[in-house]
Amino acid sequence: MIEPKFVPTALKVAVVVGSILFAINHGSALLTGNMGRDRWISAILTYVVPYFVNIHGQYISIHRRK
Repeated sequence: MIEPKFVPTALKVAVVVGSILFAINHGSALLTGNMGRDRWISAILTYVVPYFVNIHGQYISIHRRK
């Protein structure tokens, strides 16, 4: 279960890291109008993965201190 206190930090990380990765991986396709369904799914995952990695990192960090 995701603890609500982890969400604000994870959202910030997802936006920053996800945006950088989106620009690197999908920027040219977006600018040229070549964003198909598969690429949009990949673009969404570009934001989702850093979010969950951060949630996991926060969870591990808190529980290792106990």
